[in-house]
Amino acid sequence: MKPELEVFDTGNLWFVKQMVNSLPPDSVWSSFAISRMQMPWVAQSALLGGNVRVGPEDNLYLSKGVYASNEQLVERARTIVEAMGARLLTPAETRERLRLR
Repeated sequence: MKPELEVFDTGNLWFVKQMVNSLPPDSVWSSFAISRMQMPWVAQSALLGGNVRVGPEDNLYLSKGVYASNEQLVERARTIVEAMGARLLTPAETRERLRLR
């Protein structure tokens, strides 16, 4: 089972915090933020040991007034992650980590 918890207000945050504190140590998790906070949250999620998700469903802009394609958002996130000394997983590594067939 792969639950998803989304936080849109402080009540949601309280609930998620209760779940996060109960996660097993080997849990795989991701986080994301919307709009102008999408890329800063890429860095935060990586710092906390999580995975990241970006895309135009959460953010339409590469910078103020400049529309972004999905490819541009992924490349920007990749640049951030790699600048922090981490790397993106390959599709095969992702399937293995998530225990998918």
